Amino acid sequence: MTLNYMARRVMSLALLGAATAAIAPASAQEWPSRPVRIVVPNGPGGGTDIVSRILGEALSKSLGASFVVENKPGAGTTLGAEAVARAPADGYAILMMSNAHAVSGAGHPNLKYEPVKDFRMVSMVGTVPLVLVTSPSFPPKTVKELVAAAKAEPGKYNFASVGAGTTQHFAGELFRVQAGIDIKHVPYRTTPAAITGLLSNDVHMTFELMPAVQGQIAAGKLRAIAVTSPERFPAMPDVPTIAESGLPYNVTSWYGLAFPAGTPDAIVQKMNKAVREALADPHVIEQIKKTGITPKGSTPDELEKHVASEIAKWKKLIADAGITKLE
Repeated sequence: MTLNYMARRVMSLALLGAATAAIAPASAQEWPSRPVRIVVPNGPGGGTDIVSRILGEALSKSLGASFVVENKPGAGTTLGAEAVARAPADGYAILMMSNAHAVSGAGHPNLKYEPVKDFRMVSMVGTVPLVLVTSPSFPPKTVKELVAAAKAEPGKYNFASVGAGTTQHFAGELFRVQAGIDIKHVPYRTTPAAITGLLSNDVHMTFELMPAVQGQIAAGKLRAIAVTSPERFPAMPDVPTIAESGLPYNVTSWYGLAFPAGTPDAIVQKMNKAVREALADPHVIEQIKKTGITPKGSTPDELEKHVASEIAKWKKLIADAGITKLE
């Protein structure tokens, strides 16, 4: 092997490396060059859908490409999550997760993806409490009164949810376990159906996301007993938290964005920056707050740790509460 050949070989490899290094960041800089799908694993009109559309509009303006909401409901949000987990890792499909992602990850019997490992977390988007509501005619008016009534007559009272294995179901089970009471779960298919059951006295209480019942509470059609977050909800400062009754209770639903695993770091960081800038925009903040959601961004690592901790929390509840029916 001659010296001249070796020199040419070294120079060729150096040029190839330089060219590769130049091309790699360019592709990330060009992203997005076509529409990006925000996959919402719920139907239209809910909190996940609404916050996705608000954020999608802001991202379309800041990143110069359309961010289009695609509703893909079904199987407790797992159909939409699976679609994103299996999508190409090129930045053109992103999942809008909610607490349901962690609930499904904790106990869904037929999960076809890993809820953390199969995704590249981008940023938290917002948080929202649930609220424990009853009909106005329900005698207990506080958490302590409700717990006392349930302990005095075990098995008499029940709570509604929008289905087994949902956030609302797990919120009720956590309350049952922490309060040490015997209340039964009654699953419905939708929030309106659960509320109808509540108002007709077929069920006694339900734990529901704040945006879904805020209007009915304000109109006096439902009574808010307590919120599920550690702090009181700013829009309802007179409604206490469950934790104020002495229970170590905290159920705060959340929204966050995630790409498929393998999405390049440069795209993840560019998206994270755009999302956090959008969540700092006064107009976006106002729009999101109107839905009952509190805007909140994060780093990718912070969101990954949060999702993992939520999954661990709900797995523990499944074991403690002896929950077997999850779909």
